[in-house]
Amino acid sequence: MGTLAMTTAEREQFLAGLHVGILGIERIDGPPLTVPIWYAYEPGGELWFLTSPDSVKGRLVRRAMRFSLCAQSESLPYRYVSVEGAATISPADKELHSRPMAHRYLGTKGGDRYVEGDGGEADGESVRVSMVPERWFTVDYSKM
Repeated sequence: MGTLAMTTAEREQFLAGLHVGILGIERIDGPPLTVPIWYAYEPGGELWFLTSPDSVKGRLVRRAMRFSLCAQSESLPYRYVSVEGAATISPADKELHSRPMAHRYLGTKGGDRYVEGDGGEADGESVRVSMVPERWFTVDYSKM
């Protein structure tokens, strides 16, 4: 049997697809935080997500300045891409970041309602957390 690993083009295309990612951030006082997250990725570029700077995710990523994210398909053929890298934290803009992210996951109408509400953040403020993937792990069972 050949390798189940994805090529560079395959892994980047898969990661750019619409998936709810599983975010992992280390904790010094226990196991890593692992939570589902909306994210965006363009092949060859940055992976990014939004969070409140005062949330558990926000505080942990600010301390660790690294994170990992896994995206997977939950139907046959099973596939996943997991990436790791250094975090960059910057201000989030409603029109450049929040609205496009909400449209990606909820469609235009649902995304606009989400953003015009509180955007999922209690204080209404978000930061953009990004990384250029440094390490990739992939499996594509359609290659069996």
